[in-house]
Amino acid sequence: MTTVFFDIDTQVDFLYPAGALYVPGAERVVPAIARLNRHAAAHGIAVVSTVDAHAENDSEFAVWPHHCIAGTLGQRKAEATLLDGRVAVPNRECALALAGARQVVLEKQHVDMFTAVNLGRVLAELGAEECVVYGVVTEVCVRHAALGLLRTGRRVTVVTDAIETLRAENGGRALDEILAAGGKLARVSEIAA
Repeated sequence: MTTVFFDIDTQVDFLYPAGALYVPGAERVVPAIARLNRHAAAHGIAVVSTVDAHAENDSEFAVWPHHCIAGTLGQRKAEATLLDGRVAVPNRECALALAGARQVVLEKQHVDMFTAVNLGRVLAELGAEECVVYGVVTEVCVRHAALGLLRTGRRVTVVTDAIETLRAENGGRALDEILAAGGKLARVSEIAA
């Protein structure tokens, strides 16, 4: 069974207090996310890292404040979460060159990674069957990623000490929803021993 790790939206604008859409406390999970990404790389497990890459006028800004504008400091992934051997995949039709990539940085413009036009091809090329999901924010992008992967018939484990939530009660409901859909929960120490 091929395992793929999903590092969801670990970007400066979400993770750090100076970020445009800071998730309070998110900086505390960066070491756990870095540990998971390094573990994956050391064990030949691909990491798909989703990143928001917004234009100034993206429709998402009708719901959320401006954040992760493509090319800005805030749009960058946290340095600790980056791996050598990464490939960027824009959210437009393009050729994929994933052979040998340790980290696939998948751009998106919506909270649901399944709106990224290349995600299906990335999943197929990586042979993703078992998915380990972590990042920010639990009740939004992490929830969409986990539930979407479950809907495609994949096994999903969410790493509870490598996620952060905007509101604890909403994060708890999201995890309950993931469990009800067949997902599992684990801790970093169980995944990256």
